[in-house]
Amino acid sequence: MDRPEREPIRPEVMGLDLPTGSDPASIRRRIEAMEVMLERSFRIPGVNYPVGLDSIIGLVPVVGDFVTAAMGAYIVWEARNLGLPKWKLWRMGGNIAFDTAIGAIPLAGDAFDLVFRSNTRNLRIIKKHLDKHHPAQRTIDGDVGDNPAGGGQTIEG
Repeated sequence: MDRPEREPIRPEVMGLDLPTGSDPASIRRRIEAMEVMLERSFRIPGVNYPVGLDSIIGLVPVVGDFVTAAMGAYIVWEARNLGLPKWKLWRMGGNIAFDTAIGAIPLAGDAFDLVFRSNTRNLRIIKKHLDKHHPAQRTIDGDVGDNPAGGGQTIEG
């Protein structure tokens, strides 16, 4: 008797269907989901300014900044899995280190976390690399509306 093939179980975070594969498209979607969670998962009422866990957890003195640095380091680890050159990985690590160091300053660091988005900068580095070296996985960024993933349309080659 032939058993029907089952689709692999895919974790869902914040309503996002996250792929578990090691292909560039799967890694890109996981990195984008982490960036959304860390940098723009909530909006400040009244001013409609997006904030994420990086700014919220960063309010906890010292520990919060190191927790968000570890979460940002995941993005760098995934970039390493994509084969980004070492100089890009160092630049990404520098973004996280700068964000962590300034973010550790009481009050001023919390305000800094709202405007300096190291994970968004790191995502931009990864997207440029993927668009150049994996053009089949290029994403057209456009008006994302209410899509919490920051979506866009993926072009499959």
